[in-house]
Amino acid sequence: MPAPESVDPSTSPWPGDWLRGVLEMAVLRVLADTTRSYGYAISVALERQGLGAVKGGTLYPLLGRLEAAGHVATQWEAGEGGPGRKYYTITPTGRKHLERAGAAWCAFAETTAAFLRGEPAGLPPAVATVTQR
Repeated sequence: MPAPESVDPSTSPWPGDWLRGVLEMAVLRVLADTTRSYGYAISVALERQGLGAVKGGTLYPLLGRLEAAGHVATQWEAGEGGPGRKYYTITPTGRKHLERAGAAWCAFAETTAAFLRGEPAGLPPAVATVTQR
C-alpha cells in the first residue's frame, strides 16, 4: 500500500486512512486544550501526541472546513519582523461537536477493539447516547 500524502510515513506509525478518520477531532482537541493556536503549532502538538507529522496540505484545508462549519474562529495577527499568522480558536459549537464526535469515536474504537480481540458482541452504552441526537 503506498504511503498517504497527508502523513509523513517516517514519523507516523499509523496508516493514513486511520488518521484521516480522527484528524478533525484531534485538531479540535488541540484547540480545546489551548486558548488559541496557529497551524504549525497545531501540527507540532499532533506529532507530540503520537499521531505523526501532518502536512500543511492536509491541515490547512481541514482548518478551513472547521471554520466554515462554525467549529473554529480565526484571527489574523501581524508578525513582528515577519509574515502574519492566522490564529484558530475553538468555538462553543466546536466544543459540542468535539464532545459528541469524540464520544462516538471512542465507542467505535472500543467496539472495534473488542471485536478484534474476539470478545462477545455488544454496543457500549455511549453509542446509544450519541446516536439519539
